[in-house]
Amino acid sequence: MSEDNQHAGCLSLDDLKTAVDSGAVTTVLLAVPNMLGQLKGKRLDAPGFLQTITKQTQDGAESGARAGAEMCAYILATNVDMEPLDGFELTGWETGFGDMGVVPDLATIRRVPYMPGAVLIHADAFHHSGLPIGVAPRAMLRTQLDRLTKLGLDVKVGLESEFMLYQGTAQQAHAAGYQGLEPVAPHNLDYALDHPVALTDFFDDLAEVLRGAGTPVEAVKSEGAAGQVEVTFPYGGALAACDAYTVYQHAVRHLAERHAMVPTFMAAPQTGVGSGLHLHLSLWRDGRNAFAVPHEGDLPDTMRQAIAGLISGLPHLTPLLAPHINSYKRFVARSFAPTHFTWGRDNRGCAIRVTGHGDGAHLEVRLPGADANPYLALAAALAAIHHGLTARPDLPPQTTGDAYQTDDGLPVPADLVEALADFRSSKTALEAFGPAVVRHYAGAARHEIRWHRHRVPDTERERGFLRA
Repeated sequence: MSEDNQHAGCLSLDDLKTAVDSGAVTTVLLAVPNMLGQLKGKRLDAPGFLQTITKQTQDGAESGARAGAEMCAYILATNVDMEPLDGFELTGWETGFGDMGVVPDLATIRRVPYMPGAVLIHADAFHHSGLPIGVAPRAMLRTQLDRLTKLGLDVKVGLESEFMLYQGTAQQAHAAGYQGLEPVAPHNLDYALDHPVALTDFFDDLAEVLRGAGTPVEAVKSEGAAGQVEVTFPYGGALAACDAYTVYQHAVRHLAERHAMVPTFMAAPQTGVGSGLHLHLSLWRDGRNAFAVPHEGDLPDTMRQAIAGLISGLPHLTPLLAPHINSYKRFVARSFAPTHFTWGRDNRGCAIRVTGHGDGAHLEVRLPGADANPYLALAAALAAIHHGLTARPDLPPQTTGDAYQTDDGLPVPADLVEALADFRSSKTALEAFGPAVVRHYAGAARHEIRWHRHRVPDTERERGFLRA
């Protein structure tokens, strides 16, 4: 993956003021990534937003106030259905589900060409005391970046995303109970250059709007399942990569609707199909890639310890990589998703793949599914790497050959219940994120497990209705 300019299409505050004055921008989408990595927030009148920013910035010089808005704190304490849930320390019925402060990150102003007249701004969540909310995904990633910065290391990241596209609209899919959906392609078109016209048009529009939003893609291709798409992004800063990814998902959903298609970022949207979110990352010291590998040479110590940390740390952080019950149905042999915590050189059956050459050498973390929150998945990977660099666990032997036929490495948890048991008592998790964050995300996992526990899926009726 090559370095690329991710700032084309992004605006400075002065650019925004000019665009608002000219009438080119009328709406500000102020967005906070929630626990699922989805953008939640408000549509604000652009002139009013600028007036508020100007006034609060001026007032803040005397009062210390942070310029921004307020939103219900349950944005960071809810499930996919946006239900107000019990058991979170951040907010709940006990405190009346109060507000939190939301402060725009003015380095993230970007056009969203698929929504004319609008710009999108990522925001950070704060307590009314002025302290950042530690369970917010952007804050969690910043914490791990800061820990590596103290070791003299910078992080560069490139994300590789897979999702499925089906024919019809989201409303039609819902009305059909998400049954009998037809993929937009009739069969496996992996690496194809001759796509159905409708799919080619979607690819063209997606690349164009993402370029205009300051989130240019490196490549778009059809993947191994019928209707599956893979999008890769240029290498760059970690937080910027995750911000760009949330815009990309937002754009995919909007554009798909206009093309009479419906996307899903489920990890296992149907039996035998898995979609991933692969993290390509490297550590840099003094402007040089600390993972650089001479041709066919030994791995540098920094990379070896990073791999050792990932192999020993990620088994305890899996709920941050695979947050749903469905996530674990992707980890199947010969599926290109890992089944064990293994590593190998250019081996796509492993959880950690050493890839790239020379100064471009890096690691690919293949565990997260398409349903993963990029901030949390990357934060977990960096926490494990920090563990490797500081605790220096032993590096297990690399896996060669068929990674699905090896006994190397711990198995990936069978389900979210097993993953949660490791996470909530993990010394690695507690040291990296702190008890409050671990309790928060353990609570989210428990709510997910409880939701599914007493519901009967269609597959159980199909298998047992006449045979039980």
